[in-house]
Parts: sequence; structure tokens; C-alpha cells
Amino acid sequence: MQQVKQTAEYTVFQKKSGRYAVQANAKGKKWLNGEDKVRILVDEQLVKVMTPKAPPVEAPAEEAPAAS
Repeated sequence: MQQVKQTAEYTVFQKKSGRYAVQANAKGKKWLNGEDKVRILVDEQLVKVMTPKAPPVEAPAEEAPAAS
């Protein structure tokens, strides 16, 4: 892993696969996951958060006139 950035709170690494790993610099040096990891990577502008697009809304089909 290659070290990308180090701050007082955490260290960011980049793996060979291109993914990122974040390790806390506090006692124990635990690896961060989930929302904490995403927040740090977005703040450092290493990744962008993608929001899912809403499905397209279809117009209601017109009713056919009743045959008599």
C-alpha cells in the first residue's frame, strides 16, 4: 500500500487495486470503515459520492373509449 496523506487524526493509503484504506492515528491504530471512511475520503477529494438517479416517471396510458 502506498501512503497518500497523513494528518494528526488519520492516515490514508491507496491499495494496488486503486481502493483506499483509512487508519486512525489514535491509540490502537484501528482501520476506519463505513461513513467515517467515506467522509474522510470526500473531504480529501479522493472520491466523489454518487447518488442514485430517480427512475423515469412514465406518463399514464390513455384509456381507450369503451366499445358499445
